Amino acid sequence: MTTPLPVALPATPAGEAPVPPGSQQVPPYYYAFPPPPKSRFQRLIDRLPGWSGPAGVGALIGGGVAYTLLMRPTSAGAADTPTCIVKLLTGFDCPGCGGTRAAWYMLHGDIPAAAHHHAPLLFAAPFLAYLYVSWTVNKLNLPFKLPQLRISNGAMIGFLVAWLAFSVLRNLPWAPFTWFFV
Repeated sequence: MTTPLPVALPATPAGEAPVPPGSQQVPPYYYAFPPPPKSRFQRLIDRLPGWSGPAGVGALIGGGVAYTLLMRPTSAGAADTPTCIVKLLTGFDCPGCGGTRAAWYMLHGDIPAAAHHHAPLLFAAPFLAYLYVSWTVNKLNLPFKLPQLRISNGAMIGFLVAWLAFSVLRNLPWAPFTWFFV
């Protein structure tokens, strides 16, 4: 009776168990090169406290809200400062036209006027608010966590298609689409 010859297992990094032949394994060239060194920017990001990301985004959101409230976009036209380049050059409402006015109306509780100016923003606002709040709560060291909102690719594509349809339909010159023309 003959004894089988031992099969050499591929080399693995120190501390890891060898992987048997025929199973999923990392290609050998993966271990041949060390990871690239971190940039100064990445080392700076690694040293920041966990609350700094949500605080920075919150400051940007606060700045956007302050800008919206101070500029009073409902009393400005498309040619007033700041101008909408697409509307100024073509006369058509772009996909974002009316977004600032819709935000202003939402901040003042006038939901029908917000829908008139930009319906997709009105639809997306609660989802965006929850995404921010859950991200902030989960980044902080609180004794509870909020579940993350998982948006599927199909839902995201559906929203983008609806937004594109809204952008096209709001520029049609006959009723009922003229209600969305801002």
